[in-house]
Amino acid sequence: MAMNRRPLVWFSLTFVLGSCAAAGLGWRGTLYAGGAAFLLAVAAVLGRQASKGLAIICLLGFCVAAGERLWADSRNVTELQELLAVAESDGPRAAYSVRVSGTIISAVEVDGDRAQFRLEAAAIQVADEEPLVMRGERLMVQLQLAAQPEQAIAAAWQRGDQVRIDGELSQPATATNSGGFDYRRYLSSQGIHWLLKSKGAAALAVEAPAAEALSAAAIYGRVDAARAWLGARLDFLYPAEQAGYMKGLVLGIREDLDPEQFNQFARLGLTHILAISGLHVGVFMYALTSILKMLRQPRERILLILMTAVPFYVLLTGASPSVLRAGLMAMLGLVAARMGKLKDGLHLIAAAAVVLLLFNPYFLNDVSFQLSFIVTLGLIIGVPPFRRALPRWRRGGWVLDLIAVTVVAQLVSFPVTIYYFNQFNLLSLLANFVLVPFISMVVMPAGAAALVLSMLWPWGAKLIANVSVIANDGSFAIIEWLADQALFRQVWGTPPLWWVVVWLLLMGVAFRRLGRGDASVEQGRLSAADPEHSEETAPIQVEETKHFGGVKSHLSDSTIMKTHNRLSVYKPLIIHAFVAMLLLVYAYMPDAFDRTATVSFLDVGQGDAALIRTASGKHILVDGGGALSFRKPGDEWRNRSDPFEVGSKVLVPLLRDRGVHRIDLLILSHMDTDHIKGLIAVIKEIPVTRIWWNGTLRSSEDSSRLMEAALRADIPLYAPIAGESWSLDKETRLDVLWPAERMSDIPVIKDQNELSLVVAIQLYDSRFLFTGDISTRTESAIVRMTRERILVPEEPIDMMKVAHHGSRHSTGNEWLSYWRPSGAVASVGATNTYGHPHPDVLGRLEAAGVVLWRTDTGGEARFRVSSKGISAFQK
Repeated sequence: MAMNRRPLVWFSLTFVLGSCAAAGLGWRGTLYAGGAAFLLAVAAVLGRQASKGLAIICLLGFCVAAGERLWADSRNVTELQELLAVAESDGPRAAYSVRVSGTIISAVEVDGDRAQFRLEAAAIQVADEEPLVMRGERLMVQLQLAAQPEQAIAAAWQRGDQVRIDGELSQPATATNSGGFDYRRYLSSQGIHWLLKSKGAAALAVEAPAAEALSAAAIYGRVDAARAWLGARLDFLYPAEQAGYMKGLVLGIREDLDPEQFNQFARLGLTHILAISGLHVGVFMYALTSILKMLRQPRERILLILMTAVPFYVLLTGASPSVLRAGLMAMLGLVAARMGKLKDGLHLIAAAAVVLLLFNPYFLNDVSFQLSFIVTLGLIIGVPPFRRALPRWRRGGWVLDLIAVTVVAQLVSFPVTIYYFNQFNLLSLLANFVLVPFISMVVMPAGAAALVLSMLWPWGAKLIANVSVIANDGSFAIIEWLADQALFRQVWGTPPLWWVVVWLLLMGVAFRRLGRGDASVEQGRLSAADPEHSEETAPIQVEETKHFGGVKSHLSDSTIMKTHNRLSVYKPLIIHAFVAMLLLVYAYMPDAFDRTATVSFLDVGQGDAALIRTASGKHILVDGGGALSFRKPGDEWRNRSDPFEVGSKVLVPLLRDRGVHRIDLLILSHMDTDHIKGLIAVIKEIPVTRIWWNGTLRSSEDSSRLMEAALRADIPLYAPIAGESWSLDKETRLDVLWPAERMSDIPVIKDQNELSLVVAIQLYDSRFLFTGDISTRTESAIVRMTRERILVPEEPIDMMKVAHHGSRHSTGNEWLSYWRPSGAVASVGATNTYGHPHPDVLGRLEAAGVVLWRTDTGGEARFRVSSKGISAFQK
């Protein structure tokens, strides 16, 4: 019974599957999954692959995990509905003025003019109602600071403080674009269902500081203070441009890491270096063990010291899911080693998975948890057979060891990486092979040593830090150069979940086959060298003799045996490689045979952005949104280290999620910020073939940055005028309706609205009209010119973008009467202060019988176009 050899592994597997079933299928789907698990268990027993006892234990694990997750989901609800229902007696509200008393349960993050932390509420009072006593209701607090001195006040708040805060209670935002980030769902997985927004540090009063408490939050608060103190030591040791990086590398503090630097690491798949995990725990244990051995400590004492030190290291580095996994595996391994029962890593990782999911079933939703366990499991299973398949060098074998680890880690992390991050760099293998050993064996130990020494001899620590500063300069230069090689950057659309599972199973089977093959080759080598096996090798010798036309082969028996066995092993691996190639092709081009076009009016707030996929799979992007900044001189302190920017936070992730490998045409209607700012990030991250724009510039930072980015990327720019047309493919035609004339030069014009590039795009027989920010005056001019010059047929438009976000002075009756649109889309921000779309425009659209989609109330408006017509995606 093969399964009985590793009962803990099989129990852990079924436990994780039970948790997955409950998380993804709900209670009804979990019942079906449980039934399937029961049938598989029966089949395993009848097939003598598992004993009855093991089958029962595995089924019990499945049921316990599923039950725990379903129970956790049933309790993961807000207690505020009853209280807020009373407050809504005069009508529903988007926000509620409240006073909340509770305990800070997370580190307080102060970034620019915002302080953010998590609060466990003890009592909540709405208006003049009686305070409602709460039991474990968690809130995400976002407090906007009013003046720069308040940064120091907020920095003094710490986890464990009992506070009272006045603010507005609202629900987190949901995803308004298909495939976009769902903030409400993210917070819900952490037991948080409400945002508490407040203004000014005076809105918060500390009723009892953490120093006076003995709660778990207060203890964590002291750990936060220790981390902050250690981080300050690294600030002293390293220059400003490296201090944030070293904090992330040594302590897991990533708040001060430069966003652009982090993006470079992300492009090369190196962010795992900055997430405290098994690599860091391993280096820590190795360094501590080496020191203890130098002090001639006995083995038992070393194990005890390590068992004591690892939990402190886990706490000190933030206790993220990845470091919890590594720390727990280390602790279990140390205990097993001390008891003399340490077998292999599979048992350790199996036990760690069960313990962590019992502690918190929502760890399963955490990306770092998933990557940590999948990669570690892949290394345990895949590295030994992969390494045995490589040559055996007497010198430099460590290079092959490193190759095996790097390749296996890339293979098993690849599906999870593209599923969540939608990008992969072909230079990632090289970067991980060269930089990870260097950083983990040189930079990280030097930083840790300098940090420890700084408590005893600051200037001696500075000397060690200076060495790692030089090493950092070199590694940063290499990373920057590799990350900028756009040729090797790939965009992968989000694959279906079944694809990820199939890829991982395929890798597991391939590693197992490779391991069996290596054992077979080794056995063949031994057999050929053993005279007792001469009879077994004789048939092979005869076969080789026949193959060479009756001439006796000069090959030795051992060589023939090894060749025969390797061929028998590699034939199935070739099949595995072929299947893997098919999976890769499908994941990279899932819609290769889809001849349906799509038009998506994206929700980018108060701005415009529309993505078009043509019937042949080409992509057009019309505008890219962008928020206006109203900061005044002297407000620089308000700037955040990683501010929200619609291009990098919304547009680029959406394009990647949908597998947009290249933008074949980028249309800039005009140079206003709310149409172009987001495109700066797009041009940096995704290849663009050509740009259409209105032929003018605007005296603004965003306009200059966009043009500089386009010139650096060597993108051709065209300024088409009315009457010009272009066919992108057989079923896609673009007709330019405005501007009327081409500029003799490239003028700088402040008011861009009336110079918007107006384009009619035909997909199959359906027509879409993109209008920029023109007013009724320009609308009338376009109608007159179109009639006179017959720019496009006088046929109804299927879908029209409402000009200027629904401004009162746009989308006039003449315009609607001429185009006779069936539908229209108003791209507008939910909290805009302009009153868009204006009631007059809404009235004109209704009178014309136009069906209206609004991004402020309905989110993204998405349409499917084929030879049969146009239809809206159902949400």
